[in-house]
Amino acid sequence: MESSDKTKESAKQTFTEYLNKNKLRKTPERFAILDRIYSINGHFDIESLYCYMKENNYHVSKATLYNNINLLLDCKLIIKHNFGDNISQYEKSYNTHTHNHFICTRCGAIKEFSDINIKRTIQSKRIKNFTQLSYSLYIYGVCNKCQTEQEAAEVLYPF
Repeated sequence: MESSDKTKESAKQTFTEYLNKNKLRKTPERFAILDRIYSINGHFDIESLYCYMKENNYHVSKATLYNNINLLLDCKLIIKHNFGDNISQYEKSYNTHTHNHFICTRCGAIKEFSDINIKRTIQSKRIKNFTQLSYSLYIYGVCNKCQTEQEAAEVLYPF
């Protein structure tokens, strides 16, 4: 069994336990949503998830997606990001490494990166009456592609 298949199975088991504990129904739609999310590499939003489900003949409403996203957030199988575009984006969180994000303020591109020095610095911080569970770091700027386009525009139209 491949690593991604093992991760999917473990996430499914965690979700099943969560549903049992909270006396919630184990519907095929819930597990189809979970399976799709754990097939995505990177970030997704509700609209893209909805389109995928619809195109692949899974009959789920946006309300069903939102409700299940909330369950998956609650049981820590996904995390939510707000990168500044007023659209929430999500990503799977089970069996993933801690990473940070570069966000281009022009085109909205998101690039993930890991830095052991940042991780160590954050882990070494102790705050009284606070237990750190995880962290997110967003760095906003302009990507190389947008910088190159801007520089080319300035050469063509210097005024």
